[in-house]
Amino acid sequence: MSLPAIVVFDLDGTLAETAPDIMRTLNLILVREGLAALPLDRARELVGAGARALIERGFRVSGRPLDEATLERLFEDFLLIYAQDTASSSHLFDGVLEAMDALASEGYALAVCTNKPILHTRLILDHFGITGRFAAIAGRDSFPFHKPDPRHLTLTIEAAGADPGRAVMIGDSRTDIATAKAAGIPCICVPFGYTDVAIETLAPDLVIQHFDALPDAVRQLFGQQALGRVPMHS
Repeated sequence: MSLPAIVVFDLDGTLAETAPDIMRTLNLILVREGLAALPLDRARELVGAGARALIERGFRVSGRPLDEATLERLFEDFLLIYAQDTASSSHLFDGVLEAMDALASEGYALAVCTNKPILHTRLILDHFGITGRFAAIAGRDSFPFHKPDPRHLTLTIEAAGADPGRAVMIGDSRTDIATAKAAGIPCICVPFGYTDVAIETLAPDLVIQHFDALPDAVRQLFGQQALGRVPMHS
């Protein structure tokens, strides 16, 4: 039996709007440390590279750079606080469920590859009741490598029992694009996620404005693969 083709999703800013809960947790720490809370609209420039980077960026824009020991302490605090409430103010993006249904009905395996710790990743997916849709779920700490290392993506595909030569990454950031390109896998991006520049300027293979367009975009890339126009390999 041949291995199935696969569609691999990032989580934050791709599958779901998670910034409200992430920023709430960051702000609890900022206020506790004597700094002002940051507005939600700062999320695009702060979120997307993991919790350590989030905390470091949050304190930097608040005018208080952190030493390594303090950053590590606050990172551990963040993980504990965030685990208590990862998704009460978050939501799946419109059309996500329908797009996943359409892809699954065509035989594509689905997976998640995110730089969020696996504990929080599973808590969020469980909250939305979609954990069972994925053949593999990989967080930042699932393997010795994490995005933008391409092995995070290729090992996720392997864990899903899918074909790395027939894979596509769905993301929202330069990290997702860099990971996919390094793995030789095409990347479809959404423009409403967490990026500090317009996603189109980062040259993903395709940009979709709504998840309604995802099934056709995936078919387009796989059609191009069949015609030899888009390399798909690990």
